[in-house]
Amino acid sequence: MPELPEVEALAELLRRRAVGRTVAGVDVAAFPALKTVDPPVGALGGLAVTGAGRHGKFLDLECDGLHLVVHLAKGGWLRWRDDLSDARPPRPGKGPPAARVRFAPGDDGRAPGFDLTETGSVKRLALYVVRAPEEVPGVAGLGPDPLAEDFTEQVLAAILRGRRSRIKRLLRDQHTIAGIGNAYSDEVLHAARISPFAVAATLDERRVGELYRAMRETLGEAVRRALAADAGGLKREKRAGMRVHGRAGQPCPVCGDTVREVVYADSALQYCPTCQTGGAVLADRRMSRLLK
Repeated sequence: MPELPEVEALAELLRRRAVGRTVAGVDVAAFPALKTVDPPVGALGGLAVTGAGRHGKFLDLECDGLHLVVHLAKGGWLRWRDDLSDARPPRPGKGPPAARVRFAPGDDGRAPGFDLTETGSVKRLALYVVRAPEEVPGVAGLGPDPLAEDFTEQVLAAILRGRRSRIKRLLRDQHTIAGIGNAYSDEVLHAARISPFAVAATLDERRVGELYRAMRETLGEAVRRALAADAGGLKREKRAGMRVHGRAGQPCPVCGDTVREVVYADSALQYCPTCQTGGAVLADRRMSRLLK
């Protein structure tokens, strides 16, 4: 799933390649992905792209007063195309792509644009055409951005205070902190040397400080790596930068212990017992079910 660093890199790509261009049209092939009807998606045609940004894991293309807001969900991605002049229009219900944004030809005669694609059997990619990003329910309910200047250690401490949720779950809650998903929550907790099962409210001042620094450093470095990669290499760069996420059974790069995994219904977490749980191996739900 694209998370804060990858979405920030995609926003930067659109700032460099799309801002200043005129939208020629938006073709939606996966109609369930379009979540709004007013303004209609056709209203974007003829508008100039004036900006591109990010709200948590939402991508925002600003078009002269209207916003095309995209949530890539678990299997979604943005693929830039330098020239769509000869490309066949996407066929409804026959994707990929789920949608295509076309721009008017430039001085070189090429008509660039980008496709929004989605893999997997469960389709959750979402498109919104709105007058303000806050009209998107998911954006309106976002918590603070962990890389914002005003996201201080004191802000994090206030978020954690009194919360009985496990810290892994809390970090993934977009209403609490925006932009962190399954992968980077594993990485942040490993860097902070905190168990994913630790209860948020039990973290003392020292551990909160360690979590804050790990969050800023881990995400900041991931953004720098993502910005340095080309669009086609973003997923590869994300995987290459992981220390524990997706590396169950491999040695921890810090201490050499074996990275362990806990599997849930639709996701899994990875952690290092030596670095994070004092050597304790957390119960794997798969084994628990087998032993019943």
